[in-house]
Amino acid sequence: MTMPALSRAGTAMADDSTREYFAGTDRDRAAFEAGIKLGSIVHQYVGTPLTSATAPSLERAIEASTRVQPLVERVRVRIDKGRMRIRGPYKYGALTEDLLDVEVSVRVGTARALGVLRYVPELDYPLMYLKAIGGPTKD
Repeated sequence: MTMPALSRAGTAMADDSTREYFAGTDRDRAAFEAGIKLGSIVHQYVGTPLTSATAPSLERAIEASTRVQPLVERVRVRIDKGRMRIRGPYKYGALTEDLLDVEVSVRVGTARALGVLRYVPELDYPLMYLKAIGGPTKD
């Protein structure tokens, strides 16, 4: 499976002292870690006040905080400013799940997973899913 180009090397599982706690293959762990990263973004940042002017700095902050987590190789965050609801006398809105467009690439050993959070209009739902996964299915 072809995975996207990655901008920085992640931590290999061979160097990870937590490996003994995880059942399954490196591929299983990569999928798990991608899901954890996406879930943490949603639960940490939803509700953050924002405007169209502050959205880019929030995107960079989310990327930076996700990038320091274990096993992350690449993360890209976009906030859909066209869907933002700016209201009230103070003219700001709050980040909601449906505004986020996130891709996070995780590497565990030679396995890689690309997790996505994206609003899917046909479903009217902000869906988290694995876009790509590759690597050995056996340890």
